[in-house]
Amino acid sequence: MNDDQNRIANLQKNIERVIYGKSDVIQSAIIVLLAKGHLLIEDVPGVGKTTLAQTLARSIDLDFKRIQFTNDLLPADITGVSIYDRDTKNFHFKKGPLFSNIVLADEINRATPRTQSALLEAMSERQVSVDNHSHPLEEPFMVIATQNPVESHGAHPLPESQMDRFMMCVSMGYPAPEDERRMLSAQQGNHSQSVASVLTTEELLQLQNNVEQVAMDNSLTDYVLNIVSATRNHKHLQLGVSPRGGLILQQAARARALIEGRNYCIPDDIKALTLPVFKHRVIPFSRIGAQENNNQETTAILMDILDTIKVPL
Repeated sequence: MNDDQNRIANLQKNIERVIYGKSDVIQSAIIVLLAKGHLLIEDVPGVGKTTLAQTLARSIDLDFKRIQFTNDLLPADITGVSIYDRDTKNFHFKKGPLFSNIVLADEINRATPRTQSALLEAMSERQVSVDNHSHPLEEPFMVIATQNPVESHGAHPLPESQMDRFMMCVSMGYPAPEDERRMLSAQQGNHSQSVASVLTTEELLQLQNNVEQVAMDNSLTDYVLNIVSATRNHKHLQLGVSPRGGLILQQAARARALIEGRNYCIPDDIKALTLPVFKHRVIPFSRIGAQENNNQETTAILMDILDTIKVPL
């Protein structure tokens, strides 16, 4: 196990001290962080979405802010505001909660499109604009957004352009009975508060830089292109994957390779990440009914595509 793999393994173990039985979701969050992406978690309340974000931030000693999105939330509430100082007769910018390393956008679909667009700029450009001035965000920067797929009263569905900015879309799911028993048997309280930092900010930035150095063979690039092309021509999909989606899948695959202790990608990296990276980027023609049914249909279509595309040797 090399140094990078050892650091990442310690990070995952530290988070698993608080989040029981969700190793796959934790690894997805780590992949997104290492690949400089953003994570969307669609699930019912109370399954640990906020705790995951808090624990991830504290495990790396990062600044963390939680924003509860509501229909009366204004862009200035998240970006910050210019305040006039009568003594100096100048305006001073007071930073909003977006100026943190990890930002939890809780129930993101309850905010108005205007506020969501302010968040979109931060996610895309890593900056916010206030009063015709741009303010860069500090690195590392990651948005973890949540939304409830069941109760939609007062919600504003995210536009496809914003969904496309999320590297992955995952679900926590209910814990297994044995994991829930451990949770109920543990001491009461917020265990994420007591999590120790196992990774410095500098080490995280170095890991993110190392992800960029992971090799991607031309045959794997062709493999990604073939999968993307298949989504655009599939008879059951009215919207396929955008060019950004292909770039994001490659970057996520590089991060997974680093976690596995490799400085090169293999087909399994791409196959393992196609669902969480592409599932929220495609739209089936029969986009009706419950969200669960849509997810099942989309999953089946993507799995069918993976089965038909030749895997490079």
